[in-house]
Amino acid sequence: MVRERTVVRTVHNAAVDAPTIRALVMGLFALAAALAPADPAAAQRAPSPREVADYTGLFAAAHVGDAAAIARQVAAGAPVDARDGHDRTPLHVAAYAGRAEAMRALVRAGANPNALERDRYDVVTIAAVANDATTLALALDLGASPKSITSRYDGTALIAAAHLGHVEVVRLLIRAGGPLDHVNNLGWTALIESIVLGDGGPRHTATLMALVDAGANVNLADRGGDTPLALARQRGYREMAAILERAGGR
Repeated sequence: MVRERTVVRTVHNAAVDAPTIRALVMGLFALAAALAPADPAAAQRAPSPREVADYTGLFAAAHVGDAAAIARQVAAGAPVDARDGHDRTPLHVAAYAGRAEAMRALVRAGANPNALERDRYDVVTIAAVANDATTLALALDLGASPKSITSRYDGTALIAAAHLGHVEVVRLLIRAGGPLDHVNNLGWTALIESIVLGDGGPRHTATLMALVDAGANVNLADRGGDTPLALARQRGYREMAAILERAGGR
């Protein structure tokens, strides 16, 4: 905040030209990008070994995938959407552990497939970040929405997967109706994140291609006014730039 106030004061008080103002504004967005986690998985908190050791009841059954124990405990009155110390439900715990039968048993018993934990992650985003297409497909089949707004960045599972270059997951989310052009609170879409937080390599290039082929807006600019094509060119991502040019990028 101090840095932002300094920049604003400089622009207000000094006689500066438009390119200087633009450079200052772009500096603020670069700072925001630097503060974003290098890996969305770092922003998620899977149950720690200590938490797992302390789990009882539905949480313990969810973690090990014991569907029969889940059914018995729910029948005995256990709250299916109970919360642990990080506001995870048993369904979140089962998703982190990739326990398909536990996930089915919990949803069958009435668990909310779209519940958010403390950091605002749902089972769809948990599976997407883990590059776990099998768990993701199951979550979607159980009624979890690919359109949920998740994480501290007001993003989506599709944005998180595009950031990481999880191509299969990206394609699955696209087929499920994940919002192609949702803009998170950093001002980025899934397509933009595949560029600015990718490495320009095969996985992120294939991710960008999948988004373009699905109809993502190739000219939706970031807050600094840079289009995806401009961002790809700035980073020297020639193959990405060529894909965007062929799709009508400007």
